[in-house]
Amino acid sequence: MMSTEETLRLTVAALMQLTRERQPDVAAAIGLTQPQLSRRQSGKSAWTLTDCDRLAAHWGMSTLDLLAGPTHAAGCLPAARRPTADAQTAVPLAPSAPAPPAPRSAALTATPAPAETASAPAPAPAPAAAAPSSVPRTPRRAVPAGPLPDLIRDRVAAALTEAGGDTDAAQAALIKRAVPDVMALFAASRVGGRYEHSEFPPTAGILQKRSQKGADSIWEGRPKWRAADLHRAARAGHITMDVTALDMNAAYLAALKTWLPIGKLTHSEGDHHDPKRSGVHLVDPGEWTTPDLPSPLGSRQEPGPLWITEPTLRALIRCAGMDLCSRPKIMESWTSGASEGLLEKMRRALVTVRDEAIVNGDEVTTEYVKSMYSKFVSTIGESAANREIRRPDWMHIIRSQAFVNLWLKAYKAHRAGLTVVQVSGTDELHVAGDWREVFPEGRGLSQVKAKSMYTLGGDE
Repeated sequence: MMSTEETLRLTVAALMQLTRERQPDVAAAIGLTQPQLSRRQSGKSAWTLTDCDRLAAHWGMSTLDLLAGPTHAAGCLPAARRPTADAQTAVPLAPSAPAPPAPRSAALTATPAPAETASAPAPAPAPAAAAPSSVPRTPRRAVPAGPLPDLIRDRVAAALTEAGGDTDAAQAALIKRAVPDVMALFAASRVGGRYEHSEFPPTAGILQKRSQKGADSIWEGRPKWRAADLHRAARAGHITMDVTALDMNAAYLAALKTWLPIGKLTHSEGDHHDPKRSGVHLVDPGEWTTPDLPSPLGSRQEPGPLWITEPTLRALIRCAGMDLCSRPKIMESWTSGASEGLLEKMRRALVTVRDEAIVNGDEVTTEYVKSMYSKFVSTIGESAANREIRRPDWMHIIRSQAFVNLWLKAYKAHRAGLTVVQVSGTDELHVAGDWREVFPEGRGLSQVKAKSMYTLGGDE
């Protein structure tokens, strides 16, 4: 777990990004020089309690809010401390009654409300006889200053400086703080977003672990499939086939683009699927009728109903439309209004920096980015390593989306005439045939790379 000092350094960096301030600006505001502030941010000297009080006053929040972590502090930053240029229009989750603007004195000290409301042109001054409204105006959230990839680039540069150019030490330090760093990136990416997501909604019973070290009841659809007829024929010596094991690059990073529930999940019953909602569903999956392709349900062998995530359900519905299986029957659901773009800004920033690092042969940044997105997925459920969010539904949905993406690659190979030999794990697809005619080769997110080659029916 991060120390309070480490959390504060991360919070200061995030708030400087949101307010478009540089170190000299903040240093002057709290009575320090820029070198003094730089030493505090690099960990060479410690932030004092007086510094904390002055930082909190500078950004218009309480000291306890400042010390509660970057996501919380960003939410407490008053509208007056956020630049308004290029502000993005916010859309409410539900219609709300219009309210007149709060007095200027209140706007300078108010903290943001939990949910966003639609922004609108400034209303004309109210008549003198009108009674003042007691409903405060929700401040509009501004687009973060500068490109989000700079948050990642700057952190790598700072780590290399702190390590005196020792790449191994810098990489170890970056990976150690990947969780708080990716959560700060996520917080910055949500500024100016259309929706205010719930970070700690009540956990639906179906998502609660059945024991302290056990799992919940959600089936993610992890694949573990082999073409049984081909392997039997190969073992009998009837066929030989050259096979390439392909690796899907950055599977969890690609899976961040998925439909995620915005608020708390609510229960419903009946065989109805709303594409504008997302969550988990109890379904009778029906029969899979295509033996030369795996089912999106993955390696499950037990018959009968099961709880699956939104990506798996959508994949099964799509497969039914292509006559690959019978249509799944939805029995009950836990869902919320959803968006496919909740993580999109963060995903794009990570992709941009990853692509740059690969081109430049920068393995420090490549491994740092990998640690950021992989730990984001693994800790947003119920992990002691991440105190900023608790969304086990998001964790299951992102993992399932990675497995569905792998299934889609297998289906694409099948449609193109390749023989699908094996699909397993998060990112492994074995095919026979000229796969380069179907998939671009490389380390990019839309590319694949060959892990190994072997001969089915040979000496493998």
